Order: sequence, then C-alpha cells, then structure tokens
Amino acid sequence: MALPVEPTPTIVTLLTQRLRALAPDRLRGMRRGIEKESLRAQPGGALVRTPHPAALGSALTHPHITTDFSESQVELITGVHGSVAGCLAELTEIHQATYRAIDAERLWVSSMPCVLPPDNEIPIGQYGTSNIGRAKTVYRTGLSHRYGRRMQTISGIHYNWSLPGLGTDEYFALIRNFRRHSFLLLLLFGASPAVCGSFVAGQPHGLQPLGARTLHLPHATSLRMGRLGYQSDAQSSLAVSYNGLETYAASLQDAMTRPYPAYEALGVRDEQGGYRQLSTSLLQIENEFYGTIRPKRTIRSGERPLHALRERGVEYVEVRCMDLDPFEPVGIGASTARFIDVFLLHCLLSDSPPDSPDEIAALARNQHLAAARGREPGLTLERGGRAVRLTDWAGELVDQCGPIAHLLDELSGDTAHRDALAAAQRSLSDLDSLPSARVLAAMRAEHAGEFVPFVDARSAQTRDQLLARPLPDAEAPARWAAEAAASLDEQRRIEAAETLTFEEFLADYLSPARLGADG
Repeated sequence: MALPVEPTPTIVTLLTQRLRALAPDRLRGMRRGIEKESLRAQPGGALVRTPHPAALGSALTHPHITTDFSESQVELITGVHGSVAGCLAELTEIHQATYRAIDAERLWVSSMPCVLPPDNEIPIGQYGTSNIGRAKTVYRTGLSHRYGRRMQTISGIHYNWSLPGLGTDEYFALIRNFRRHSFLLLLLFGASPAVCGSFVAGQPHGLQPLGARTLHLPHATSLRMGRLGYQSDAQSSLAVSYNGLETYAASLQDAMTRPYPAYEALGVRDEQGGYRQLSTSLLQIENEFYGTIRPKRTIRSGERPLHALRERGVEYVEVRCMDLDPFEPVGIGASTARFIDVFLLHCLLSDSPPDSPDEIAALARNQHLAAARGREPGLTLERGGRAVRLTDWAGELVDQCGPIAHLLDELSGDTAHRDALAAAQRSLSDLDSLPSARVLAAMRAEHAGEFVPFVDARSAQTRDQLLARPLPDAEAPARWAAEAAASLDEQRRIEAAETLTFEEFLADYLSPARLGADG
C-alpha cells in the first residue's frame, strides 16, 4: 500500500478543533525529559579510554549520570519536567557536575565520534559484579560482535515526552505519524554532515573528502541517522508494525525468541567460556531494536520492558532521532525542544491511518534520503505513491503546526512556541542556516575543512562556558558528591545480595515467559 495522501487543506481547521477539545490542564500537564550521550575525549580529540570516573558514581545505579555503550560514553539523564526551561536547567546542572569530575577531559559535542582507537580497544561499559551489571556488559559485548564498536560510539539525544490522559492506541497513532514526518526533524536539527575519516577506514562509505582527514556529504543533515549510523542488515528484515501494542509486541517478541543464523554461528560463549552475547536471537533484548521513536513504560525492578508495556500500556514516547547540536552548550536548545513539543502534538492530533509493510519500506527510504541529501535543491521524497519536494512537504507541516504553537503560547503567556516555529520557517527558506550547513561552513572557515579540530574547539569552548556558569546553589557540589557516593553504596548492596548464579539469572531473565501476556 502506498503512503497515505496528505489530508485536504482543512487539516488546519481539524487540528485546531482537536486541539481546542483538549482540556487546558492536559496541555499544561505535558511532560518531557532528556537523555544525552557524549564521548569523553582528550584535548586534541582522542577518545579517553579510562574507566568511568569514580567521582561520577556508579554507572549501574546513579539516577542521572551513567554510560551508554562504552566506558568512555557518558549518558546524562534529567528527571521529568513540566517546562522546557526546567528540563534544560537540570541538564545544565548535570553537565556542570560531570565537567567538575572529569578534570581536563571534554565531552565531545558532536554525534559522530572523536578519534577512535582500533575497534577492539574501544572499552565496553562495565557495571560491576552483580548479575544485572554483568548482563549489561554482556549485552554490549554482543553489540560489539554484531555491529562493531565504532558504530556504537555514535551519540545522540533522546527526548522523552508524555501527555496526561493519552491511551496506548493514541500513543501508537502519534508514533505512526512521527515516523511519517520525522524527516522534518532531520532537516531542521540534523547536525552531523561530516565525520573523521578514521571512522570509516577500510569500509565502503560513499562519502566525499572535505579536509585532509575529513569526509562528508555536501547536502547531508545527519550521517548518524543515515546508512553510516545505527543501521543493521539483520534488523532490516524486521517490518515492525506500529498499528497497535499487540502487533508491535508480537514483532519484538518474535525477534527476541527466534534464533538468527549469523548469531547462532557466533555462539553465546567463546572457547574459554566467556560470554559473546546474551542470546542468538535477532535481538538480544528490547533496547537493541533501532528506531526513530519508541513506545515506553517505566519498568519495575527486574522487569522486562515488553512486559511492562503489555501489562500497563504506553506511558510516554522516546524520540531518538535528535543529533547533538555543537552550537548549543548542552546539545539541544530551548527553541528546538519547544518545536519538538509542538511537532509531537501535531503527530497526535493529525489523522493517522494504519501503516503497512510497503509504507514502512518507503519511510526507511525517505529517512535515508533526508539524512544523506536533505539540503539538496529539489530533493523529493515519497508520499502517497508520488514524489513530493522535501521542502514543500516540510513547509506544509510547519504551517500546520501554527495553531498548536499559538494555543501553547496562550497557556504560557509568552511567544516561545511561535518563535520556535518562526525559526523553523526561516530555516526552510534559507537552508544554509540549518545546523548541518553551519557545521560545514564553520569547518571550512575556521579549520581547513577538518572535523576533529572543529569539534575539539567547540568541545573546549563548551566546557569552559559551562564551568564558568554559576551553580544553582552553594550546596550543589556536596549534593552531587553525596549522590555519587550513594550510588556506589547501592551498587555494592546489590552485589552483596546476589543469590543466583549468573547462568540462573540469565535463564530466568531471558525466558519468553518474562516478556508478558503473550510470553
């Protein structure tokens, strides 16, 4: 089935009617939180390969500072906030606490990685001796065998969003529309058009030289979201439907319980008995499934994410397609966050017909085009079985968001959402002002077209800027030190309380019965 044709021009009227039908208290109850990944880099741009600093606490149990794939890849996590300003204020404070703990190291401000060592020297995240800690490391070991460690060092921002009173079916309708229209976010906010040549050394890549050690695509928006990023030939066989929780859950359960021949050949353990991966299925666990957006539910201790979704429904969505913006101190600005809020409401309120395997394939093609060639003059995407100019489609979507931004500003008593929308409209009329174009222009003007010196300089400036900002209160350093110490104590408590062997723990955790109602 072809991609659905865009609704008639009355869509603005329909969106306005549906928006006005939402109680103001529901809109005021909109919540968001941010998870932001960054590599730890040395001055000059080489990857830091030391363990996660003890001053940052336990990566297993700290609520705000952990690691992603690598020991060298910090992940900073805010709480849930009722305002963009509050969310970014907390993210700023977490950055300040992190910078104070890592001395002269920098947090790399680009999604595409710094200078990496050979693949097998990129350190995998370590989480202690508890069963859950060991499982997290084995899972990452599996990722390293399946996709290589370099790909896993690509970093991004995850934007978690919820609206009170939304049911699971409404969240899935939002997700379907988000997948249809997420090319707009890649165009407006993609900021990874270039990469250090060492990242693709010895691999086919299709990139063009920029500087002596830098590769790029001249009209790219986000190499991270294109074929160089989180892509998987194995996962391309998955046509996961977002038509409802039942079909979505069944697709994931099948991928987590059906052996995949290439991973069977790899085996779970090596000749010395060490673990290569958690399982031989297409997905080891739920988090291995790549996507631009995920339905999420807060999990209980020891619970599988799919079980939580099946038992209690969708609680929020996780937007996963946002690059780090090297021009913003914490990787994302307030205007961008407010645009995402408006965009997600547009996805929720617009008609959302069921998806199909043909549409899912077309959306993947659109994503790759927007990522690799989004600023190319005249570029067309697929819509309703026909070609449509990306910029025309993008302009339609931004225009349709107008009533949403207006109402949100009525509730907040300012013009912040309309300002965010106006900034997007200006960007669409001047593609050279987009972050991806600004990155290339700055690299050419200031660093002879070189990626690493540009990001290294931006990383140093960002570190100095955040360290120079006043802390929110005089007690902040002591508070963060206490949080780090408490997380280390909690890790030791978990390790001391173990009663199962690791093999027993894995057999239970990976059991299909743990996946929920249909397990």
